[in-house]
Amino acid sequence: MDYDSFAKECIVKLTALQKQLSDEFDLNGYANWFYNQATGLLTFSTGETELNFKFFQVGSFSHKSGTWMWSWHNENTLRNAKETTMQVKDFGTEHNFAKLTEGRFSSDEFEAWEFTAIAAKLTNAIGAYRPVNEEGLKVFLVMTEFVDNETAKSIKDKYIECGDHEYRRVAFVCQHLNFTTRVGFEESFETYEGMELSDEDDFQAWCNECEVVRVAEDGWNDNAMEFAKIRVVCEGCYFKMKALNLNRPIRIHRWIL
Repeated sequence: MDYDSFAKECIVKLTALQKQLSDEFDLNGYANWFYNQATGLLTFSTGETELNFKFFQVGSFSHKSGTWMWSWHNENTLRNAKETTMQVKDFGTEHNFAKLTEGRFSSDEFEAWEFTAIAAKLTNAIGAYRPVNEEGLKVFLVMTEFVDNETAKSIKDKYIECGDHEYRRVAFVCQHLNFTTRVGFEESFETYEGMELSDEDDFQAWCNECEVVRVAEDGWNDNAMEFAKIRVVCEGCYFKMKALNLNRPIRIHRWIL
């Protein structure tokens, strides 16, 4: 397979997809855009009106340095926002296309669109979008599917904005867990950071004192919950607290909030 011919074919395909996307959704008609690596949602909005798409981050182009960086090579890109791009790298390895396997190299914006078009074709995407981030980098996103507003809200509700960890998944801890003092760490099931959760599960943890009360009350009744005073933190804060208490036994229990 010839790389130049393949790249041109992908550009033609993406051009058609972009026209179809514009005709169906009129993306230029929205006042604002926002993409969130944590939720994997690209949102266009005007007032209360929203339009949402699932996306993955292909890479970024810097005019300042004249370089392209694939998202899989970028340590600042969250795993869930870049893992799909590994399909492009694997394809490049299979066909010996160096530009699809090198993490960062000199390039231009036209090539950046070529790389995005290739990613779109290999993942059967519905289109692409190129926002500009705060540092002036041009970030290239591939949109994989439209998401209705009800589904988008349910996805966004599982995340919280944190001053230390930006947007991360919601987690629940008792009032006694903190970042400085070991108080024990009981959780509803064994967890690790970044793990996939079912729709019914959340990160949930409580201290040794809360465990004593929970056992005495024979479960999470009103008295136990009043003692625990459950609060919401982000996933990053949850695992920071867990790391502090790793030298304590962790037993597996279940509660229902």
